[in-house]
Amino acid sequence: MTVELEKAQEAKKLPVTDDIREAMALIRRGTDTFLIEEEFEQKLARSKMTGEPLRCKLGLDPTAPDIHIGHTVVLNKLRQLQDLGHTVIFLVGDFTAAIGDPSGRNATRPPLSHEQIVQNAQTYLNQAGLVLDLDRTEVRYNSEWCNKLGSVGLIQLASRYTLARLLERDDFAKRYAEQAPIAMHELIYPLMQGYDSVALKADLELGGSDQRFNLLVGRELQRQYGQEPQCILTMPLLVGLDGQVKMSKSKHNYIGITDAPNDMFGKVMSISDSLMWDWYDLLSLRGNAEIAQLKKECSEGRNPRDAKVLLAKEIVGRFHSDCAANAAEDEFNARFRAGAMPSDIPEVTVEAPAGEIGVGQMLKAAGLVSSTSDANRNIDQGGVRIEGEKVSDKGLKLKAGTVVTVQVGKRKWARITIA
Repeated sequence: MTVELEKAQEAKKLPVTDDIREAMALIRRGTDTFLIEEEFEQKLARSKMTGEPLRCKLGLDPTAPDIHIGHTVVLNKLRQLQDLGHTVIFLVGDFTAAIGDPSGRNATRPPLSHEQIVQNAQTYLNQAGLVLDLDRTEVRYNSEWCNKLGSVGLIQLASRYTLARLLERDDFAKRYAEQAPIAMHELIYPLMQGYDSVALKADLELGGSDQRFNLLVGRELQRQYGQEPQCILTMPLLVGLDGQVKMSKSKHNYIGITDAPNDMFGKVMSISDSLMWDWYDLLSLRGNAEIAQLKKECSEGRNPRDAKVLLAKEIVGRFHSDCAANAAEDEFNARFRAGAMPSDIPEVTVEAPAGEIGVGQMLKAAGLVSSTSDANRNIDQGGVRIEGEKVSDKGLKLKAGTVVTVQVGKRKWARITIA
């Protein structure tokens, strides 16, 4: 590139003001990939100059209604963009869900029926409404334009991308190398997702880290259709309560968005102080300056518990209400500071097949521990109480017909009926 061309391109750039830099810092927070930041900075500058909001798209295939707060990370980022004044497009992939995307998988994902798609889509919209302002959200379904393509339109779309480029996708490349089947409809999926960005004239597309390839396809197709290419923002997976692996129901390290306020509050309070700051970046809608001030105060001697309480109340307030968050804080303080039992102990019935049951088996059957070895570990550590008395005998057996109040650790309680 010549010096003259560089100067000409530089002259076309719009000025970047402090408020744009501040917006960029907020958008950048917690991201996994942000492509291309300089381009998006210019998009923000143009939006400020023209008063035209940017179009920020999130596409979700309603493949399963398996909802926990880890799924809301990308929605939080959309809400930040919404609060900055930009248009958020919540795209339900009702057409692409019928194809099936194997992203991150080494096998074909089965397509869904229309009834499953409709049911799951409503679940996703309900989830989105707990984070986004749906009155300011453009909700679209990609069947609007995909159904109209027809066979000729689909062939024309396919002509704009090569098989070699599609096989660069990690899961396709691995299956191709292993001579595992790759169905033709799977090769079409990234093109259809990319075409969504063309149809919606997206300025920015968000997604999980496993969606990066598909988002790049959308960027290239926009170029092919003569549009300014979208920028791309991917978000990392949220680490679960154990602080080790991603949040997952199968790992039992999750917070469900339908968890009771007290349970939700207590689970947030159980995470480590270091994980708390990662959760602030990914889950909180507080500004960068406020979070930075909290970190500074904690580094200078303020109890990190105070910051954790603020995060717990914010999360409970989002999925329930501010009133429920305040009540959950009061309940938490009463339970753990004053040693009081919670007022809403779950009632559990456990079967004793031989007329009695071992304490470890009882705790596992009641869902208070993950395994009998976990029960024994808690007993060894002095973390199991029955009727307020610490259990030290791992061989303890309880007879059928007994009703006991059991506590495991600081947070888990149950009133167990042995039948």
